[in-house]
Amino acid sequence: VQLQASGGGLVQAGSSLRLSCAASGRAFGTYGMGWFRQAPGNERELVAAISVGTYTYYADSVKGRFTISRENAKNTLYLQMNSLKPEDTAVYYCAADLGGRWYDPGIQSSMYESWGQGTQVTVSS
Repeated sequence: VQLQASGGGLVQAGSSLRLSCAASGRAFGTYGMGWFRQAPGNERELVAAISVGTYTYYADSVKGRFTISRENAKNTLYLQMNSLKPEDTAVYYCAADLGGRWYDPGIQSSMYESWGQGTQVTVSS
């Protein structure tokens, strides 16, 4: 499956952005999906994940500020990011867990087989 992330940009602290990830093919609804990010000098980290049955996981650093969702009819994954902070600055990647599960959103990067190209999010203070 091919993934195309979009929606990044340069915003001020406290602003909002919505990232989108468009997936190819007809099996999007059977994939677990996740958003990861990587800041310069840091390891890639899971930000949020959503299972086939729309169960979700959030990293502690984004709980209450970010919302992951999926629209299977449009083969699209979203990440609504509110109250952005400078520490949210990173390249954001969407990824697909092709062996998706109904309840388990998948919190290990090794579970994700397909990755998008990344979109830059920069939050100024």
